[in-house]
Amino acid sequence: MSLLVKICGLSTAPTLEAALDGGADMVGFVFFPKSPRHLSFEQAAALAPLVAGRAGKVALSVDADDALIDGIITALHPDMLQLHGRETPQRVRDLKARTGLPVMKAIPVSTRDDLAAAAAYENVADRLLFDAKPPKDAVLPGGNGMAFDWAILKDVNTRLPWMLSGGLNGENVVAAVEAGAPGLDVSSGVESAPGVKDIGLIRDFIAKARAAARERLANPVSLGSPAKTV
Repeated sequence: MSLLVKICGLSTAPTLEAALDGGADMVGFVFFPKSPRHLSFEQAAALAPLVAGRAGKVALSVDADDALIDGIITALHPDMLQLHGRETPQRVRDLKARTGLPVMKAIPVSTRDDLAAAAAYENVADRLLFDAKPPKDAVLPGGNGMAFDWAILKDVNTRLPWMLSGGLNGENVVAAVEAGAPGLDVSSGVESAPGVKDIGLIRDFIAKARAAARERLANPVSLGSPAKTV
């Protein structure tokens, strides 16, 4: 299985083009006013045509109501919804039925015990995202530049495809691939400042991820190898 790479929190045409030209499989757009990566519907509508089928468009929201979801779909025409809040399995089920779109559900992780939360979404979500659990006083549910011990992902027991997020950057992307992650979702790790994507960092991250994936195929390692997350 080839490695999936998602660049999330894109907000400008040049950085979106860098992600697409670099070969990202998914590009993410954030609809959460508290985030420095938040997009207006007008911004999303302007960026959406640039993707033109070159990657999957993923719309990230946090405990969004139906009106916001409707606005996002009208503006972006996403290929997938990413739910990054406290959405229940029933909410995931309802959104899928209402929109006809696949859903990726974020699972906040700090310890091995946190992985158990994924089981509730096993039969309703289409993909899982294991992201670093934010500090108790954090405003954002993700994009905080934090990592967790990736070695605990050897205990993941799910039939769903999944991705790793949290603290990823060009310095540790190789370790993330070596740890067995089938997909990587990066946001703050390719920024020069909060919400400001860096074209060079985007290109570097994707290139290193692809090179590491090729190396992993040539020399398989087991999930649970030491993760250099610092």
